[in-house]
Parts: sequence; C-alpha cells; structure tokens
Amino acid sequence: MSDDHHLDDPGIPLPTIDREPPGADWPTAGLDDAVDRARLDALFDEAFGDEDHPRTRLTLAAVVIHRGRLVAERYSSTADADTTLVSWSMAKSVTAAMIGLLVGDGRLDLDAPAPVPGWDDERSAITIRHLLTMTSGLAWREDYVDGEASDVIEMLFGAGQHDVDGFASALPTTAAPDEVFCYSSGTTNILAGIVRRTLGGEAATRAFLDERLFGPLGMTSADPRFDETGTFIGSSFLYATARDFARFGELHLRDGVWHDRILPEGWVDSVRAPIPQAVPEKNHYGRQWWLWRDEPGVFGCHGYEGQFIGVDPRRDLVAVRLGKTPEPNTAEGRHWLRDVMRCFPTLGA
Repeated sequence: MSDDHHLDDPGIPLPTIDREPPGADWPTAGLDDAVDRARLDALFDEAFGDEDHPRTRLTLAAVVIHRGRLVAERYSSTADADTTLVSWSMAKSVTAAMIGLLVGDGRLDLDAPAPVPGWDDERSAITIRHLLTMTSGLAWREDYVDGEASDVIEMLFGAGQHDVDGFASALPTTAAPDEVFCYSSGTTNILAGIVRRTLGGEAATRAFLDERLFGPLGMTSADPRFDETGTFIGSSFLYATARDFARFGELHLRDGVWHDRILPEGWVDSVRAPIPQAVPEKNHYGRQWWLWRDEPGVFGCHGYEGQFIGVDPRRDLVAVRLGKTPEPNTAEGRHWLRDVMRCFPTLGA
C-alpha cells in the first residue's frame, strides 16, 4: 500500500487556528471569496431538493464550519437546528475520545493487557491499542442487513442488547492480535465497558462525558444511551444536533483544544494515523476514525445510513451530513460531503 502513511505519521498537519475568546461559538457567518458558492448551493439543493435522489437520499441535516465559522447549514422538512439525530457508528470516535482522556489521566495504558474480566486465556494478549485499531483478532461479523449472520444486530437488538460489552468480550479469537483488521462494533463496546469499570458505573460515565467532553464543547444536546449494565453503547448510540456533531469534529481539527486543551496533546494525531494492516474498504483506518483515500488528510466519523463528520485540515474545514440513507447507497452521502469540501480553497491557495 504505497499510499499509506507510516503508522506514527498522521500525514497533513492540523491547521493553526486563532483561538476565540471563552464563550464564543461560531462567531460569524459568511463565505470567503475563494469559495465556489454556486457549486456549494447546487450541492445543497441536490441534497435537500429531492428526498429520493439516488446520490443523497435521504439527507436530514448538513452543516459546514470553515475557519471556525458556520458558513452553510440546511435541514429537511422533518428536522431543524434543534433536532437530535442518531450517530450510529460516529459514536465510536466519541468512545475513542473517552479512552484518550483516561490515557491522559494515567488511568489506562494503551499497551497493557486490556482490563476485561475473563480474559485469562489467549485474549490476555489483546491491548486497548488493538481494540482501538480493530486489530484485536476477536471473532466478529459486522453485517447490517442479514440478521442471521450478524453479530452487530444480535448485540444491539438481540441477546446482547442488555450487556453489549459482555456479549462482545465473550467471543473467541480467530487471529492473533495485530495481524488483521476486522471492523467491529463489538470491540468498541468492549472499550466502553473498560471505561465504565474504570470510572465506576453509568452515573460516573455520564458525569465524565458531561464534565470532560460535552460540557466544555457546548454540546448541550448530546444524549448518550446506555445498556442495562450501565455501559455506554459507544459503538452506535449517541444522539445530538448537527451543530453539536460539528463541534466534536472541530475539536479534532483544533488538535483537541476548544478554548482550553480537552484531549491530551498528540491524541488527535494518533487517531488519524493510518494502521499498517490491510483495510478492505475504500478508506484507510486509524483509531476509531476513518481516513479518506480520495481526499488526502481528511479523517472522519462514519455511521450507518449515511452519518458523516468530515475533518479537513487542508481547508480548515469541518462538514457534517446526517441522513437516513438505505444500503447500498450510504457511501454516496460521503461522496456528496467530499464534493462540498471541494468547494472550499485549501490553506494558502
């Protein structure tokens, strides 16, 4: 894979961003002259003009933050700026942020054996780093359509829904850690279980999210969902507005800083550094973040039915697209978001 970056090289540097005074939100609205306004307007018209459009159906919300400013925003007839929408797998990146905070606090070690009850067999070789990069070697079938052959459906809606961590962590290994990439909502929920046990339960996890992440970012709409054991269902279930999902993306564009440092220094570079294992997708993978092959430097949160946050350091840009797009058209939502990003100039252009 000649176009891969080395494991410890995140690629394109994050932009230097002027820090706004405490309390600032999206300070101004308006586009720079270099933005292709006509193309941008046409893309938004395409996404919201026809709910059955084969490329963009069904777009519910879209937000663009350029150079720290809210410059484009639109909603479908069934949503508005206050509507909370489900993240699906975009929540995985929030789970990674929680792990980063606990690593920064010295409460978790990325390279120590993952602290999971019952892992006193070959699974004792699995580390938190392996779980973050989806290279644990645990058995998993991530299928969103065929319930007969899907571990993720069984975990979220079947026998595993009451204890998502326990369901996933009970599965055997099919490979040694660090050998193969296997996209798995189960491994994310194992991470969420580690967070719960480290913090001491659901109430402590909610407080941690509010005090260390959502509160400082102003994500007042954020509504994480928990299973019966008190584990955040960090693979799939965070509800928030499009603007609040954009705030999460902007935090990562700003290298983990929002007025003050929130994520540990270097954490954002680590989550956007591509893993060396082969990824059988059209994108690379980092640590609970996707890396776009067709738009160098962009890293994103991706979710079922076309949920996307794209973070573009080359353009100082965060773009969000939320929708309810059926398979197999969900990738078209990312292509639309990519085209939106291309309406904006690269830094220095």
